[in-house]
Amino acid sequence: MPYRPTARTEARRELAREAVVAAAHALIADGGYRAAPVSAVAARAGVATGSVYRHFGSKAELFAEVFRRASGREVEAMRAAAAGAGPAPDRLARAVDAFARRALRGRRLAWALLAEPVDPAVEAERLAFRRAYRDVLAAVLADGVAAGELPEQDAGLAAAALVGAIGEALVGPLSPAGPAADAEAVVAALKTFCLRSVTDQEPLRDHRPVAA
Repeated sequence: MPYRPTARTEARRELAREAVVAAAHALIADGGYRAAPVSAVAARAGVATGSVYRHFGSKAELFAEVFRRASGREVEAMRAAAAGAGPAPDRLARAVDAFARRALRGRRLAWALLAEPVDPAVEAERLAFRRAYRDVLAAVLADGVAAGELPEQDAGLAAAALVGAIGEALVGPLSPAGPAADAEAVVAALKTFCLRSVTDQEPLRDHRPVAA
């Protein structure tokens, strides 16, 4: 008779899997992907090295799962910032503020998510989430065009350009090899650039940081 896992064994398995993901996330947030070999992940999770491979077929598969979860939280934070009331330029500024400020606050993890060389499986996730960021901004731009708050433009193309520009602009400030950047100056410059790219407006001086 084939073995059928019970609810209890499935719960234990899920707990162990979550411990592995949490351990990998913590190591990557501290030192990037190179700081998270499977042996270190297993030790931090309190499991045998072989146990990691019972939950993930490879290290790349584990890293892709960590990337999905971490990037998913960042997309949701940007979406929440953009969803508030107000005209499209203000919503755009809030979305950019949330993205950039959170990245600069979690600098090492943001570098891993945005720029660190990765396995193709993780790179595929990175491309998927770039599209998710684009979609958040595209919705704001489309709303602005429809409401007459922004000039006519291809919202999807403009949003993709903004996501690319923001990511590239953050590479230097986030790089582990460089000095810590002036976060306020970087955030302000990014908001100004993004608003100038889609309209002639400047960001309001009293925009406040978005809570984590």
